[in-house]
Amino acid sequence: MRRIALVTLVVDDYDEAIRFYTEALGFRLVEDTPRPDGSRWVVVRPGARQGGTDLLLACAKDEDQRARVGDQTGGRVGFFLYTDDFARDHTRMLAAGVTFLEEPRHEPYGSVAVFQDLYGNRWDLLQPATTDQPDARETRRT
Repeated sequence: MRRIALVTLVVDDYDEAIRFYTEALGFRLVEDTPRPDGSRWVVVRPGARQGGTDLLLACAKDEDQRARVGDQTGGRVGFFLYTDDFARDHTRMLAAGVTFLEEPRHEPYGSVAVFQDLYGNRWDLLQPATTDQPDARETRRT
């Protein structure tokens, strides 16, 4: 079996990123380990169970990396947070101060709204239309 285990997200500050992802988005801190070079290995997970893709929060080390914080995907939605209860998570995230860039939409593939993380990266909050639909993108293509 093969899977993508981690996706790196370049951030300005470890602690503010941990706060945002755990408090505003409800992720779980999986690991926060100091490294010999002064950096940290910080991993957050959107769900309680292992098996999905986790985020590695990596602090920008130089000007080139700092220039990419918040725009790692060229202004496109680059991250997709699936949920089993769109209304619950949308309401909770709004109350936590998450910035949504649009009102929720109900598309054939599911309920969706674009939001920004604390650095400006764009995310979809998405509840697929059916629970047996493994990948909502398949519906978008048709």
